Amino acid sequence: MGALMLSAVTYLADPADPDAIDRLADTLSVLVSGVAGGLIGDAVIVTGRESEAAAAIADATGATLVLHRGVSPYAAGAAAARRDWVLCLEAGDVPAEGWIRTLDRFVGTARPETGLGRLHRPAAGWIAGLVGRIEAVLGARRARPGDVVRRDALQAGAVFAPRLKVRPLIARIDRP
Repeated sequence: MGALMLSAVTYLADPADPDAIDRLADTLSVLVSGVAGGLIGDAVIVTGRESEAAAAIADATGATLVLHRGVSPYAAGAAAARRDWVLCLEAGDVPAEGWIRTLDRFVGTARPETGLGRLHRPAAGWIAGLVGRIEAVLGARRARPGDVVRRDALQAGAVFAPRLKVRPLIARIDRP
């Protein structure tokens, strides 16, 4: 693995949902292989409201817990992230086999003008697919789950100005 590591920011929109904590655990358990492979340097969990269960998981995994009430949960997570690149996930996202090698190669070879890589999300639906195709041409205005974004772009605000050119990545995100 390369010398560059990234931060994983996982958004848990509604921790009161009965399945939310299980989805968060699914995502965090896959990230362990990224930690072991030298790719994931730290983890941040962003929630929309306070939750004892989310706090307990953050404490048990060593993740930072961030309470978010603004426009972009990924911008809030980037403020707590310690690495230059941020992997944006939703609770329940499970990067498929080969994701570590793909992301390691991406962050290790990205040119300074490259600001965003996007993992394929087949479960996102046709509207998200259409938006993704438009963003591939015009550039992305916001981070979405499955994006690998430079932390400074996320910290600059909820909307990217100028738009970030999307570099599609061959790895994908699955949803169990």
